[in-house]
Amino acid sequence: MMISRFGRLVVESVVLLFSVSSAWGATYYVAPNGDDSRSGGIDAPLATVQRAQDLVSPGDTVYIRGGIYEMREEQISKQVGPYACVTFLDRSGAPGKRINYWAYPGESPVFDFSDVKPEGRRITAFRIDGSWLHLKGIEVVGVQVTILTHTQSICFDNQGSDNIYEQLSMHDGKAIGLWIGNGSNNLVLNCDAYRNHDDVSQNKMGGNVDGFGYHGPKGSVNNVFRGCRAWFNSDDGFNFINSSEAARIENCWAFYNGFSSAFEPLGDGNGFKAAGEAGKTVANMPDPLPRHVVVGSVAVGNKVNGFYANHHPGGITWLNNTAYRNATNFNLRGRDPADNKTIIPGRGHFLRNNLGFAGDAEVAELDFDASDVAFNYFSLPVSISAEDFMSLDEEALTKPRQASGDLPIVDFLRLKPDSDAIDAGAELGFPFEGKAPDLGAFESNW
Repeated sequence: MMISRFGRLVVESVVLLFSVSSAWGATYYVAPNGDDSRSGGIDAPLATVQRAQDLVSPGDTVYIRGGIYEMREEQISKQVGPYACVTFLDRSGAPGKRINYWAYPGESPVFDFSDVKPEGRRITAFRIDGSWLHLKGIEVVGVQVTILTHTQSICFDNQGSDNIYEQLSMHDGKAIGLWIGNGSNNLVLNCDAYRNHDDVSQNKMGGNVDGFGYHGPKGSVNNVFRGCRAWFNSDDGFNFINSSEAARIENCWAFYNGFSSAFEPLGDGNGFKAAGEAGKTVANMPDPLPRHVVVGSVAVGNKVNGFYANHHPGGITWLNNTAYRNATNFNLRGRDPADNKTIIPGRGHFLRNNLGFAGDAEVAELDFDASDVAFNYFSLPVSISAEDFMSLDEEALTKPRQASGDLPIVDFLRLKPDSDAIDAGAELGFPFEGKAPDLGAFESNW
């Protein structure tokens, strides 16, 4: 039996809340063959999510039927600064009465933005300024870049609060997958971002295209990424640079970032770039510095680093993570907080129960004396080899998700019964089997 131990009770309670909160609202439908002049009933569906937003009230649900939605430039709803926002959701639900934008059960709506190319504009496929919304089961492909200088486009840009993004898929475009630019209490749950590469702007290496990003200002608190996967994104899998509040990553997988799908080297190539305050003066740095948490996550085969502190002048909490075959599995590089310029081994980190294997380098640029480091594979008398794992078959990483949307249950990087890493960890408040927690992201019941 395989055990998932991080965040499960929270997910179950959230799903129950969604089911109850949608019980009393009106229902509308959107379909590829719809018409925005219709009523939005099941037999008279609308053509666009944008028109559906005009009709909804708190507690309502919009079901999006399966098929291909070929988006066009004339559907751009709003210009916000340099961004041309195609679908702009600014109508909010309320506590206990979310507005739901859900894929119709058993169907897959795919929004193709390949033909949306406004000259001189960054492109946002879905911008969400509203709060108390739940987007589920939507697939976005083909988001474009038209600017040749420094730029970025975004599939989903969150600016609101108390929103849920569930089972979204952002792939085969030139844009960032999902970006939290503002707002609090947002949950990104069981989403995938993959094969995204800006081959248009600057040097065509895609240096701004991450799978997931959190870059919130002061006051944007309690944002969580849970059960998400990011792979073959041209820059990083997860990027928290210049975020002024702490966020949390739970049970996420990041692999092959910084490469094309043909393994050509592209942008930075970090699995989890978990912080960083680059370019800020000491006076402009957030106080206190954000302390992000990365727990139960997996980094495999990323171009540069699996888990990366990215010059963060403060510490990060790293718990029960597994790194395999990254150029450097754990890189804790920091900056001196006195000037935010001088590069130093990272200080103030808290590392427990982490596991790594087969990196070109295992642990780099960590100030052990100025951090709290214990019960990790590099700080315990354990020996880790290929024989410790049930499987090292990386094809398991891209297996289909479970029917619930949860990550697939795989043998990859799970420990064998005779591994030194079994029961070698410290108790951290998460469920475990045996005498003590295992090292790494996967708990066994051996």
